[in-house]
Amino acid sequence: VPVSIISVKKMASGQEHDKTTKQWAVPFACLVALLVDTRSGVISGVAFLIGGLWLSPDLDTHSIALKRWGIFKSLWWPYRKIIPHRSIFSHAPFLGTIIRVSYLILISTLIIYLLILLGLNNTFTTHFLQAKVIENNHKDYLFIFLGLEASTWLHLIKDGDPFPK
Repeated sequence: VPVSIISVKKMASGQEHDKTTKQWAVPFACLVALLVDTRSGVISGVAFLIGGLWLSPDLDTHSIALKRWGIFKSLWWPYRKIIPHRSIFSHAPFLGTIIRVSYLILISTLIIYLLILLGLNNTFTTHFLQAKVIENNHKDYLFIFLGLEASTWLHLIKDGDPFPK
């Protein structure tokens, strides 16, 4: 087989991931809005952008997504040390998203508890810990997860292999 016929797809760069995330966010939001309702479309579209730009599967490396966290990027240091790059824990459909979101919730909860221990609690932290937001918005969280997961699939497809080894 001539070498010119064989095409080896290399993984997309961070810039390519960003570009495709931005290109697909509005069409994805419109599709959800048409199939469900406008509110769910907007929520899933914003989650799609956040998932692709801030909660990328590439948070396990020194990526553009990690740099976007600015002074908070150090919060992802334990995640980067524990999760190998392109493993099923970072790049697998569903599992990778669940792990990143769970990690973020865990870190956020620890920070809030620390603020309470330091006497810096306020109405926001109290309500967060009581989970009033979650209790009243189950449907919204479903569409947040849908947007985050859809951006993960786009990332994996751009990398050329949606099922890491």
